[in-house]
Amino acid sequence: MIRDDAEALRTAAELAEEFRPGASGRDARRELPRAELDRLTATGLLAVTVPAEHGGADVSAVTLAEVFRLLASADASLAQIPQSHFAYVNVLRQQGSPQQRAFFFAEVLGGRRFGNAQSEAGTKHLQDIRTRLVAVGDGSYRLTGVKNYSTGALFADWIPVLARADDELLHVAYVPADAPGLTVTDDWDGMGQRTTASGTVELADVVVPAAHVVPHHLTFTGPQIHGALAQLLHAAIDAGIAAGALAEAVEFVTTRSRPWFESGYETAAEDPLLIQRFGELALRHRAADALLATAARAVDTARAGLDDDSAAEASIAVAAAKAYTGSAALEIADALFEVSGTRAALDGLNLNRHWRDARTHTLHDPARWKIQHLGRYVLNGTRPPRHGLL
Repeated sequence: MIRDDAEALRTAAELAEEFRPGASGRDARRELPRAELDRLTATGLLAVTVPAEHGGADVSAVTLAEVFRLLASADASLAQIPQSHFAYVNVLRQQGSPQQRAFFFAEVLGGRRFGNAQSEAGTKHLQDIRTRLVAVGDGSYRLTGVKNYSTGALFADWIPVLARADDELLHVAYVPADAPGLTVTDDWDGMGQRTTASGTVELADVVVPAAHVVPHHLTFTGPQIHGALAQLLHAAIDAGIAAGALAEAVEFVTTRSRPWFESGYETAAEDPLLIQRFGELALRHRAADALLATAARAVDTARAGLDDDSAAEASIAVAAAKAYTGSAALEIADALFEVSGTRAALDGLNLNRHWRDARTHTLHDPARWKIQHLGRYVLNGTRPPRHGLL
């Protein structure tokens, strides 16, 4: 059990240092981080957002974002796996009944992990959810559908499934990973975040008791920070990738790079042109971290006093952070090669994993729409929509 924010941050920092040395090899071999995820779970870090009244540390959004940033600076794939876990803990916090919260929070405190089964391929758009949750006569439901990009499902004890009921409203069904009719296939072959096991979940008449179904659609009928919290963790992962890539560039240039012969210096690290470029990259890195922290504080403020204004400010702050951290991660991961030189391109060094991770992760949802909502909010005072992606 982790008791407070300070302990959560210390634990995350220690785990990041523990996981960092093996991250490149796991990526190169596509070696799924089962042992590392078990280690992460055993520390109690996955339970830190359980409310205090249920025995959890109930850490702030500022702390949770920093936890993800630290983990992603070491291994962006490993950090990605529990992102949905925390999102679906929050679903229970917002819309779970007292009985559901008591049961599932005890599961989380006991070390059980949530995966996810929400996205679907081949539909008209992201929110065209076709998985069906059909009520049957005995008060239970049956789930049928196919989910893709189901990060964490392969490692999960419970798989939250986003589905539409007979009335077309969205619900989340929490399904045990060993439920009859549920199959998880490890068929993720993305160029980046290779070890997230973001494969396919198939559901064939899976029986779900009513006690395990949460009316997620109610989340969006009023002010909410569900989307802001979920997107904050994505922004933290991008900021972590940026930090990891910059640290790798510093290590390479100071220990391996040769100076350019025209510079007149003995080491590459003395080259004023390289110093200038590292200053620019450090500025991007610091700005990304600052926007992430500002966004996290806005989420905490909204949680403490939730209304239309505080929810809108949280969503906009997170949108700004997500747009900026994503571009910073891409720029710094690309600049790693620019500043390091030809030897950095050797495949055996696997330095391209930072760019591959950044490019893959930043495709989750387009930054251009976040900037649109930011512009509308600033210029016309238009609050962002309540659809869970802001």
